[in-house]
Amino acid sequence: MARLAQTHGLTDVQREILSTVREFVDKEIIPVATELEHRDEYPQAIVDGLKELGLFGLMIPEEYGGLGESLLTYALCVEEIARGWMSVSGIINTHFIVAYMLKQHGTQEQKDHFLPRMAAGDIRGAFSMSEPGLGSDVSAITSKAVRDGDEYVLTGQKMWLTNGGTSSLVAVLVRSDEGHPEGTAPHKSMTTFLVEKEPGFGEVRPGLTIPGKIDKMGYKGVDTTELIMDGLRIPADRVLGGVTGRGFYQMMDGVEVGRVNVAARGCGVAQRAFELGVQYAQQRHTFGKPIAQHQAIQFKLAEMATKVEAAHAMMVNAARKKDSGERNDLEAGMAKYLASEYCKEVVEDAFRIHGGYGFSKEYEIERLYREAPMLLIGEGTAEIQKMIIGRRLLEEYRFQG
Repeated sequence: MARLAQTHGLTDVQREILSTVREFVDKEIIPVATELEHRDEYPQAIVDGLKELGLFGLMIPEEYGGLGESLLTYALCVEEIARGWMSVSGIINTHFIVAYMLKQHGTQEQKDHFLPRMAAGDIRGAFSMSEPGLGSDVSAITSKAVRDGDEYVLTGQKMWLTNGGTSSLVAVLVRSDEGHPEGTAPHKSMTTFLVEKEPGFGEVRPGLTIPGKIDKMGYKGVDTTELIMDGLRIPADRVLGGVTGRGFYQMMDGVEVGRVNVAARGCGVAQRAFELGVQYAQQRHTFGKPIAQHQAIQFKLAEMATKVEAAHAMMVNAARKKDSGERNDLEAGMAKYLASEYCKEVVEDAFRIHGGYGFSKEYEIERLYREAPMLLIGEGTAEIQKMIIGRRLLEEYRFQG
């Protein structure tokens, strides 16, 4: 039989891109991922390789120097990269969310200014919604922007900023009351600002500080940071789309792309966990035979493979729905929910197959076991996905009594 998680109906170009990415993952990422992860080291050589392959411009239109590929192509590339090391897929995820938001909502000047350099990988993108006290409740944002002539002055603290240190462009969502009278719904008084900065930590431009990396259980290598704005001055022409009050909708559009990405990451990590589990089960002997010949292990492998296939199918469906131009929040929520939950379960089963060796840092499954939990909360928890799914189902199946 063919390998798990095959995608039917791809073009020759898509297959060639995926073949190139898989070869890169097998040769350049998997052999060094665990060592770099244990050192919490930014994978600069890997990122340079992705830049050389043109992956930072994968979804950016050809007119801006990108490859002009679909969300499906991007998601399948992310799946391959996460199979090698999930942190690397995180490095390109926020970049593509910002590029997508610019492509969909930016002014022509903003597109012309940013997208060519983003396609080349010379500008790296990050986006920032969350704050220390709000989690998934975006309406509770307290960071604000106040108009001052031709500029806005931004103040507030943002949290969980992936690529906060290494990025040079951050899409930041804040509250902006200008033109929105008191009593306006919170989501109608939010604005996305395009904040340019120097890569690094400390004060990266006047009024903007990136304190340092947050130490995490897993998802290492990629820098996760806070972002502190204290009198940060941003020109009015750096309001995404040129009009205030649209930030919430712009961010939610970007998050739908991000949820497909997280689903793809879950698929990739689960695939790698299955590969490790099925290989080890054929090498490890107990009671005179490989453990793969024990029925209990075969049942576990069967369950793992079925979950890998199911998650992949839902991820592909969500990506294709978004590519068609249709609303896909239901499909993206389902894919993100299922893929992240199945990823956790497949990784744990592979960990169990490894027995005591799974607890050793010498084995790759130990790293995956620490990485999988991030997918349960990234781009919205399982509970948030269920709320989205439930509300959309009630819209589609409204009782006409």
